[in-house]
Amino acid sequence: MIFSKIDFINLLPFHIYIKKNIKSNQLRASIEYKKSYPSIITNNFKKRKVHSAFISSIGSKNEKFLDFGIIARDYVDSVFILPNRKAKDDFQSKTSNALAKVLDLEGEVIIGDKALKFYLANKKKDNPEEIIDLAKAWQNKFNLPFVFATLCYNKYENRLKNITKNFDKKRVKIPQYILEIYSKRSGIAKNDILNYLQRIDYDITYKEKRALKLFLKLTKEKRI
Repeated sequence: MIFSKIDFINLLPFHIYIKKNIKSNQLRASIEYKKSYPSIITNNFKKRKVHSAFISSIGSKNEKFLDFGIIARDYVDSVFILPNRKAKDDFQSKTSNALAKVLDLEGEVIIGDKALKFYLANKKKDNPEEIIDLAKAWQNKFNLPFVFATLCYNKYENRLKNITKNFDKKRVKIPQYILEIYSKRSGIAKNDILNYLQRIDYDITYKEKRALKLFLKLTKEKRI
């Protein structure tokens, strides 16, 4: 089974869990090898180059998925629109670009680890730039969480279920050396990484399914 991973901080607890619970060295290697950002992973999944992956929500329509995703139930701190800048999509995420359009917001979209780094630096400025957290803007408008991605599969459903069935974010301890690696790579302090991860959830329940269905309906209506 080829599992592709979004190489962002927001999935760090899940991937640490996966590494600890997968016995096959070959599968571990495939997870490390098949990593990229959301738009590329979604394209690879659609072309069936990988068997399972967290797929950007806008690309999850008509795909099979488990009750796992990347979910924000409040401010997410890593998906923004900068309203005072010229309109520009972020090439890494089709879902975030679509979300801005669904919310009728204009400006530059910025997502992922670079967005988190920008946010942390921006709030320390004497005159911070205006930013709009897209997850919070969605929640304010629809009173629902926002699902940024879902754990989709096209083969090996039972194997994926067995791997993920005991995942609990609260029980995953992130080793200091891994935090150090991600901190150096992203330029984000270890404590800021841990605080940020408190904002990310992974369980898709009834509300999240409603939110995903609504988002896909709105993108269709707006022909996004």
